[in-house]
Amino acid sequence: MQSLEKSWAIIFGGSSGFGYANAKYLASKGMNVFIVHRDTRSSMDKIQEMFDEVRLHGGKVDSININACDESNFEKIISKINSTISKTEVVKVFIHSISDGNLNEIIDEQKTQLNHGDFTHTMNTMSLNFIEWSQMLVNQKILKESSRIIGFTSEGSSTVLPNYAAVACAKASLETACKYLAVKLAPMNITVNLINAGITDTKSLSKFPDYESFINKAKQRNPSGRLTQPSDVAKATYLLCLDEASWITGDIIRVDGGEQLLNVF
Repeated sequence: MQSLEKSWAIIFGGSSGFGYANAKYLASKGMNVFIVHRDTRSSMDKIQEMFDEVRLHGGKVDSININACDESNFEKIISKINSTISKTEVVKVFIHSISDGNLNEIIDEQKTQLNHGDFTHTMNTMSLNFIEWSQMLVNQKILKESSRIIGFTSEGSSTVLPNYAAVACAKASLETACKYLAVKLAPMNITVNLINAGITDTKSLSKFPDYESFINKAKQRNPSGRLTQPSDVAKATYLLCLDEASWITGDIIRVDGGEQLLNVF
């Protein structure tokens, strides 16, 4: 059995939400963490405090503040990963948690509806970028046998949610890509899975119109009596990293306390 201790997690979008929760939880299990994030200079003192909290668990923590969706930055990120993680060290998991989509209605009489650029941007950041980085990390032999690739989808890929059309299209594309990557990488024993989390009160969700109403409805809907927490999702990610999960691939795993069993929106 391969121990997760001292292996590496590469986390894109690791300074907030699901990404940061994963960084903290995986570090608590003995893993080293490499974080790619995109934050303003004015927020960096707070971000460094957050990363110091991850370091309290004793593992290595390194990061790069850069736009991982800009192709001109790809070589810089690869170079930073290679200078941080030696070829003899194991990268157990790549977690893609970039949430940078456009929210608006697909048809809107006020002419603020989603346009071509909105769809293109959202598809690029939330689906195509997942594919591109999975390809690069495998081709560069950063991800090797028994590594895991994990992304995040949502209920909106199959259910109509307000202002969610562009993100829903990206998530549906992501779910298809997950299947194709899983089949292609199965001979290498690299698994590819997506987590479909319940409604979680994150910075991304706060951008929703009628955010407070949306949160209240989600609380009423969930039979477990609360919203999904980022830590709930991080624990599921950890389980997928275990050897016992090596036969799970190409799947969408719901982590929501039973929320999506009830259709009340």
